[in-house]
Amino acid sequence: MTTSQSLIKRLFDLALSIVLLPFLVLPIFILIIIASLDTKQFGLFSQQRVGQFGKLFKIHKIRTLKNEMHHLGHLERSATKLGSFLRRTKLDELPQIFNVLKGDMSFVGPRPDVPGFADSLKGDDRIILKIKPGITGPATLKYKDEESLLAMQDDPESYNRTIIWPDKVEINKNYMRTYSFSLDLKFILKSLLN
Repeated sequence: MTTSQSLIKRLFDLALSIVLLPFLVLPIFILIIIASLDTKQFGLFSQQRVGQFGKLFKIHKIRTLKNEMHHLGHLERSATKLGSFLRRTKLDELPQIFNVLKGDMSFVGPRPDVPGFADSLKGDDRIILKIKPGITGPATLKYKDEESLLAMQDDPESYNRTIIWPDKVEINKNYMRTYSFSLDLKFILKSLLN
């Protein structure tokens, strides 16, 4: 990705988030209140994720899980009924517009992972860290049913690390190699239709 492409991408993210923000502030506020009542915890969930150049940042989501131990592959069991709906429809990710506005994230890019994945990439795989993580992207779209896929595995943690994660890395490396602004628009459209 060239410097001019990065600039256009950032200007687009900034412009779109400014346009969308007035329409999303009230729904986000209402969802936080409802999620607070539903989960009996503060309805805005924040967590450290690995961002551009490996820098950690706080991602924001609507809280969807009960206050209990959560295990990969069994997150759906920990979600409330409302939480399951929010996760399925991706409405839990609406607060990430503030991450985009701040510049921690982009609308399109690799999904930001918890420490232990992207920050441990080696060699040419580290190309993924050159761009901001995204709300959506090619790997996100391919693995939109990732929780269901992991729930079917005997060892979800191992399956994620040995099968899903390496595939996501390759998908995101290809996204970087073939990047174009029109490609971003295509991923945004596909995400809205999905």
